[in-house]
Amino acid sequence: MIWLILATLAVVFLIGFRIVNSDSRRASQALTKRLNIEPVYVESMISQMGKTPGGEFVSYLLHNTEAHIGNAAGVLLIYQTFIVDESEESLLFWHSVLGKARLPAELTHKHVRLALSFLRELEPDADELAAYRLRYNGRFTAIADAGPAANGNVFYMDGVSPKH
Repeated sequence: MIWLILATLAVVFLIGFRIVNSDSRRASQALTKRLNIEPVYVESMISQMGKTPGGEFVSYLLHNTEAHIGNAAGVLLIYQTFIVDESEESLLFWHSVLGKARLPAELTHKHVRLALSFLRELEPDADELAAYRLRYNGRFTAIADAGPAANGNVFYMDGVSPKH
């Protein structure tokens, strides 16, 4: 009789655990499926974010639109290559992950703002992150941030842009 009570408690605990973590699992699964990576990368990032920012990130991912997945992938890239492992191998690996998933390889201002927001408990330095973004884009994208003309794909025949 005691074993039946213990088994019932275990089943109730497991079902409750699944229900409580279902949003987190679905959000993590949406990103890991798209990027074709192990869930441990996303789950460890969410746990490092802290309770409130992690919940915000999960809610953001649950929108499950292409833009949200792309932005979340950018935040994951920043987390993995700026905070966890800044090595060249890590940078090349995560860049190839984005490429294989057919997501934009360029880090935008929005990615940086989202990373600063979601990773706020890790206290990343905004200036260092902006400098990292420029280095990354200079290394991996055809058009680095050279100014408004590069961002808008506007090219001037005389090579001089108008002053604002």
